[in-house]
Amino acid sequence: MHILNKDIVFPDVSLASKEGILAIGGDLSSKRLLLAYKSGIFPWFDDEEPLIWWSPDPRFVLFPEQLKVSKSMKQVLRNSDFEITVNKDFEAVIKHCSTIKRNGQKGTWITENMTNAYIQLHELGYATSVEVWLNDKLVGGLYGVDVNNGVFCGESMFSLVSNASKVAFITFIQNTNYKLIDCQVYTNHLESLGARDISRDEFLTYIN
Repeated sequence: MHILNKDIVFPDVSLASKEGILAIGGDLSSKRLLLAYKSGIFPWFDDEEPLIWWSPDPRFVLFPEQLKVSKSMKQVLRNSDFEITVNKDFEAVIKHCSTIKRNGQKGTWITENMTNAYIQLHELGYATSVEVWLNDKLVGGLYGVDVNNGVFCGESMFSLVSNASKVAFITFIQNTNYKLIDCQVYTNHLESLGARDISRDEFLTYIN
């Protein structure tokens, strides 16, 4: 296991464990986070764990042209009263997402330090939020990281009413020029929308 220090470097992703863990430690500075995403690495850890950096193989991704929208969702998109915005309230989106637990984790993985780190990335122009509003109330959304390589690294999404997160995701994908959406790890929800596994080596060809 590689332990990071104050130097802004990562080991080669080929050294990741079978589970995808590459290193622990370091910090969540903007410089380190940007290097991580440009290298196919992302942080993911419980609030009671040390900072853990991952580079899984395979990688779960969505090619925008392969997005699947069911008939029922098409009807929701046509007939709903949702209003969709981009970067209108990044802080509110990430704070809502922090209440959502990932499978296999006991606590939140979006800690206060992580929240502040991604808000700083947003202020630097590298993190994007999508908001879903209903009657002027924020009811869903997502956020992720864009390091200007044609890949959007999705981090988390939330929904307070039925279909809100799906509306955010689908609308964002349908109105984007990204060549690839990095979904990181498998979920049934994203598989139903067309996401699939590719090898880490293939994923790296898209971000390099």
